[in-house]
Amino acid sequence: MASRFKQALDSGKFVITSEVAPPKGTNLEKMFHHIELLKDKVDGINITDHQSSVMRYPSLGGCLAVSERGGEPIMQMTCRDRNRMALEADLLLAYSRGIRNVLCLTGDAVPVGDHKEAKGVFDLDSLQLLRAIRQLTEGKDLGGNELDGAVEFCMGAIVTPEAQPIEPQLIKFEKKVEAGAEFFQTQAIYDLENFKKFMEYARKFKAKILAGIVLLSSARMAKYMTQNVPGIFVPQALIDEMSAVPKEEMLAKGIEIAGRAIAALKKDKICDGVHIMAIGKEEVVPDILEAAGL
Repeated sequence: MASRFKQALDSGKFVITSEVAPPKGTNLEKMFHHIELLKDKVDGINITDHQSSVMRYPSLGGCLAVSERGGEPIMQMTCRDRNRMALEADLLLAYSRGIRNVLCLTGDAVPVGDHKEAKGVFDLDSLQLLRAIRQLTEGKDLGGNELDGAVEFCMGAIVTPEAQPIEPQLIKFEKKVEAGAEFFQTQAIYDLENFKKFMEYARKFKAKILAGIVLLSSARMAKYMTQNVPGIFVPQALIDEMSAVPKEEMLAKGIEIAGRAIAALKKDKICDGVHIMAIGKEEVVPDILEAAGL
């Protein structure tokens, strides 16, 4: 049976997903609070998997918490920390516990995180992980052995429409669709006109595209991302708009900007939905949705 998230994708509605970062530790109350806050307002909740190579409570555990509270989990799975056997085993466990959606990621490099002496595994990359899941769906593991009970996931991946040059991203995008990706959550987009150009290309394929909306909480953050994060470009007009308000009003301005972008994406039917990343400020996601008129 198709997951609720897949049903939403297939329905043609404007799909909304968001994400929750698990804690560094066993105090799960804040994560539980964010899940309760979002579960009835979005079509799926991503649980990040050691985001930015920072060790945290596992995505799988967070997804189980989403399910237990009546939400729809999307399990992020990075290839950085596990070999193919561990990845396959976690997928079997997730499926056996009712998790039906997975976002396949290669994973950030180890040196950017907080365990710089850890050994990155990268036995598979995100494309190979998509292919591995498809093989598990067909009833065989990566060793070619028969499974006693297969899996059936709604598979997703990421794409970076603002990448320069864009051509390698388009090649990867096509390969991921061919490998079975049914949906894509994009890296943050702020230049809607440029995103429209990407969507003209993406519309040639069956996969659904959810535009990544990263909340700007300050002008400094906007400048930093543009200068230091590959694949993210915040137009100067938005940086100026953030800079024009007092510091204590910048978060509200960021919420307004995010809501405005979502409303435009929906009104003009540019893409199939949005993936909202509030990055530590999950409690304002409902405010962003309200600003978008949703």
